[in-house]
This record gives sequence, C-alpha cells and structure tokens, in this order.
Amino acid sequence: MKYNFDEVVDRKNNHSAKWNEMDLKFGSNDLWPMWIADMDFKTAPEIIEAMQEKLNQGIFGYVNRPKEYYEVAKNWIKKRHGFELNTEHLTYSPGVVPALSMIIEKFTEPGDKIIIQTPVYYPFFSVVEENNRILILNPLKKGEDGDYTMDYEDLESKMDEKVKLLLLCSPHNPVGRVWKENELRKLGDICFKHNVKVISDEIHSDIVYKPNKHIPFASLGKEFEENTITCFAPTKGFNIAGLYSAFILFPNKEYLETFETELGRIDLKRNNPFSLVATMAAYEKGEEWLEALLAYIESNIDYVIEYIKENLPKVKIKKPEATYLLWLDFSEYGLSKEELGELMVKKGKVAFDHGQWFGNEGGNFQRMNVACPRYMVEEGLKRISKAVGK
Repeated sequence: MKYNFDEVVDRKNNHSAKWNEMDLKFGSNDLWPMWIADMDFKTAPEIIEAMQEKLNQGIFGYVNRPKEYYEVAKNWIKKRHGFELNTEHLTYSPGVVPALSMIIEKFTEPGDKIIIQTPVYYPFFSVVEENNRILILNPLKKGEDGDYTMDYEDLESKMDEKVKLLLLCSPHNPVGRVWKENELRKLGDICFKHNVKVISDEIHSDIVYKPNKHIPFASLGKEFEENTITCFAPTKGFNIAGLYSAFILFPNKEYLETFETELGRIDLKRNNPFSLVATMAAYEKGEEWLEALLAYIESNIDYVIEYIKENLPKVKIKKPEATYLLWLDFSEYGLSKEELGELMVKKGKVAFDHGQWFGNEGGNFQRMNVACPRYMVEEGLKRISKAVGK
C-alpha cells in the first residue's frame, strides 16, 4: 500500500484536542478517543511537503492570497462534484462554524427564526441561539430500516414570515446521509415558496462512498444558486482542520462584500502561511491520497458493522453514505440518555460524542469516529462490549 493508514502516531503528547480535552466533555482524559471529528492519520504527503517548504523558508509573515487559491478550489469542485462555481462570489473563511455565525449575524435580525434539521451537528444550535435568533427544529424522520429522510410536511408547517434561513447539513452529520437530487429539490421548492435562504454546510462533501454522489445544493439551477450560501473546506477530507481554512460561496457580490467587511472588522481576512499552501496542495495534488483514505475508512466501517452484527446485535447501525462517523443506536437497551453516556465513559472508558448533543432525537445514540488506524477501531469495539456486557 502506498499510504500507511495503519501507522500509529502519538497524538497524546502532541497537543491534540481529541486526546487531551476529553476531561472538558467527559470529566476524564483516561478514555479511548473516538469523538471529535478529526482523523488519527497523517495528512497527504503532498500537503506535508508544501508545508515543509514554507517551514524551511523560515519566514511566517502576513500572507498574500493569490488568485490561484480560488481557482484550485473551483477546479476541485468541478472535478469532484460537477459544479462550475463563480470565483467572483467565493471568499475565504477561517472555518465553517465561524462563517455560519457571521452570516447569521449579518444577514438576519435578532428574533428572526432559523430552521435546523435534527439530529444535527451541535454547533448549529449555538450559532443560532448565541446570536439571539429563534431556533426552529425540523426533525428528520427515521425509518424502520434506520434510514433518515426529511420531513417536508413538518417543514412546511413551520414556515412563516419570521423564518429567514435554513441550515442544511449536506452530507449530513451525524446520520451519514447523502441527499439525493429529488430530496434537495423538494427542500428548495419549500424554501423558495417562503422566501427562506439556505446555508448549505458541505464540509463533508469529500468523504462520500460509492455509488453515492454529493450534489452541491447551489448546483441545481440558477434559482438555487441565487438562494444559497455554500460552505465547504478541505479540512475534513484531508485532516487539516487545525489549519483553519474554508471557502464560502455567496449568491452575489453584495453578500460577499458584506461578509468580507465583517472579516476585516475582526481582522480575520488572511490565511496563515500553512493553511494557504496546504489548501492549494490538497486540491491540486491530494486526490490519489483521498481515494486511498476513503477505501481504508470504508473498510473500517464494514469491520464495525460486521463486529456489531456478530457480537452486539442489540446495537443498530446503518452504513453511512458519507462521513467517517457512525451513528450507533442503543435504543434496545432501554437506557436513558444519561445512563447511556455514563455507561460508555465510566464502564467502557471510551469517548464517543453523546447523541443527545445533536438534539433530543439522539438520546439513544452515540457517534463513533472511525477515521483512525484499525487497532483503534478494534479497541473501541471491545470497550463498547465491556460497557454493555453480554
């Protein structure tokens, strides 16, 4: 194998939040870390090489962002997702979550309503509520087969003149759905009808398993493009989240300029030296590594599913169509959300993201991160087995 995803890398002694901040969430660092969404793999060699060249220069002053920075992002989106985006409407952000907060603050007013589709990535809650906007929940529907779908009837019933935005998670974290074209079009039609703009968080769009295909929401036609703000980044797919690099695609220059003015006001308009070269190297040279990564993670997913089938049949799991996050359903154990979380932490000594963090619908779930060497997956499964017993 050209890339060694089984390599053991010491992260505990290298300032890793995943390994050293568990006490803040779980009350202890003496746990097996399978929670926060970053990987325990080294990033692509081409990215490391680009960063090494910058390091060797030895100068880390303010960075000038070349035009090519946006062109490589445009080329990547076109090649991977078939969408020809307009670079004149594209800008930098230090991250997707900061961008969500700034967009909400600049394009809505206190007291406006914003819809999210739960269970969902938990910062979606805070970026709405901490900006003094009203959070409206449109829970996903979970079928008997474990598949999640959008509840359009519920969505339509919650639309009124105070609803200004809908936050779309696409692909969806934590349930792992890759939304199909007909699902996205139906969602878009409801939003058009009620004059609700869509912020589409597409940060996981590079981690999609065949035959599924990510469809950028803005790619579905001019009406969609004009009603959508898209957030994407190389950070999840290439494990460079700590470099803080993201892209925001706006429907027009007016929106873009408003956002860039706000970035300037808080002095966050520039990349750091490493995020710039890492982003360009990822999108220009990292595709072969990414494909190998996807194959490895999918093999981890299949391993977990088979292990659970044979050893933990009361745990329900649906193979995700995207992301490296597994949404484990412990409903059959009849535990409260507090009991389930305590069981994993205190008896299993394993740190998963507790399902309740993603909304009330997640109370019987734990989110498991399998973007790690196989030995970590094996140990995590042993700890689940220890926690729940036979």
